[in-house]
Amino acid sequence: MTPAVIAVVGSAMMDLTAYADVLPEPGQTLAGQLFTTGFGGKGANQAVMAAHCGAEVHFIGKLGKDVFGTAIADNFVKVGIQSENVGKSETATGVAHIWVDSNGENRIIIIPGANHEIDMAKAVEAINSIKDLAVVVAQCEIKQEVTLAAFKAAKAGGCITILNPAPYQEISAELLTLCDWIIPNETEFHELHGELPTSDEVFKSFRPGKNSIVTLGSQGAVYVSAEGQLTKVSAPKVTAVDTTGAGDAFVGTFAYSLASGKDPVTAMTLGIKVASLSVTRKGAQSSYPDQAEIATLS
Repeated sequence: MTPAVIAVVGSAMMDLTAYADVLPEPGQTLAGQLFTTGFGGKGANQAVMAAHCGAEVHFIGKLGKDVFGTAIADNFVKVGIQSENVGKSETATGVAHIWVDSNGENRIIIIPGANHEIDMAKAVEAINSIKDLAVVVAQCEIKQEVTLAAFKAAKAGGCITILNPAPYQEISAELLTLCDWIIPNETEFHELHGELPTSDEVFKSFRPGKNSIVTLGSQGAVYVSAEGQLTKVSAPKVTAVDTTGAGDAFVGTFAYSLASGKDPVTAMTLGIKVASLSVTRKGAQSSYPDQAEIATLS
């Protein structure tokens, strides 16, 4: 079977994660339970998840010439991601400082570093060079002008475009028109739309004529079709250990499923199952199931 071909234009970071029962208040020092370093960045997370699903994934991004950048590049090779379009910079590799409490909830500060130096022209060249490219995915941890250029090239090449508007930033009208799919969580939906997703009417008024999926954490997700139809899929009940990277697990799985020719509801349903499994484990990419495990969820 021909693999689903996906390009992810996005961030790659090293996650520096501290786990504690309670997170400190301003001026307070507390002892935690665990500190880990792990591979992260929303773009890299989504790329790794899609690769775990079985996609042929091409990553378009930039790393620093440092130990974190070397480790991330080696991990791309290990998981089978095509990284010929990953540039190197004198600027440090991006990092994310993550605090996780006893409920698995997180607080995150990102320092983009080399991620903000992705070359727009090279991103377009990469999109145009990938054979049989079906889906292009982006987020908001890189400069929006790069995403805009990449999506223009993607649409010109007949690809499906997916924007995960996280972390939230104001999105230009031009970029919004190029997004076949937008996948925000509740917070990002509120920022984009000015209202919380509390009723069917609010969902339907989000992006008339365009497809969207709103992820709702433990409540699952809602697919809003271009025609304004709503499909709600609940999430399995799990005990959350760490929610870091769960949204990315959903997006990576969904992108793989669409690129494989699956319908949106089937793609969303698998994405919810994979993301729900990921929150039962620590870390971002380290929490993602492998292909054999994913096959048991389908």
